[in-house]
Amino acid sequence: MLELVKAGGWPMIPLLLLGVLALAIVVERFWSLRRKEILPPGLGEEVRAWAARGQLEPAHIESLRRNSPLGELLAAALDVRNRPRDQIRERIEDTGRHVVHRMEKFLNALGSIASAGPLLGLLGTVVGMIQMFLGIQDSGVGDVNALAGGIGKALVCAAAGMIVAIPALLFHRYFRGRVTGYVMEMEKEATALVDALEARHPRPVVRPSGAAAAAPAPTSA
Repeated sequence: MLELVKAGGWPMIPLLLLGVLALAIVVERFWSLRRKEILPPGLGEEVRAWAARGQLEPAHIESLRRNSPLGELLAAALDVRNRPRDQIRERIEDTGRHVVHRMEKFLNALGSIASAGPLLGLLGTVVGMIQMFLGIQDSGVGDVNALAGGIGKALVCAAAGMIVAIPALLFHRYFRGRVTGYVMEMEKEATALVDALEARHPRPVVRPSGAAAAAPAPTSA
């Protein structure tokens, strides 16, 4: 492995750094996006039970907010539980944008690594080809070592760029899909909580009043 790195020359240095950074991001995201950390089992049902029993003290809501991303979303709904449904939904959406932004932390960097890896590999390939042609210019086509060294550097850098980029791209898509799945489930739990709040405090139905309400509907001749 060390011989391959040496054969690739200086373009291998940024490729190795990108590979280490990508590995660190993947490990961190696997740890941070564990399901029990994002969607604790039974939390939605527990909060709906709180709402049904009227146990919505500020201490409960604050503890829920610090529990998890799902807890933060449900706490945002409870903060404005006495407002109309559309205002509750608006608060949930505003909080959800912040929650999703935190869940997607470092994913843009991982996507950038997936894009930059092949470019750095191509750069190493170009550098290797340039050195090969310079060797031909100095020593002629009879110097096999100069030709082999240039071609070897080009191939090693191209392969290293793909080795870094392909896993980074796959994990980037994987984590994006995981976050999207979490968002769908969080929306489902938030909607269930809003329905529970509305069932406990139903909104009065506004009926027309006055003569217009009492007037019979016209009949056709």
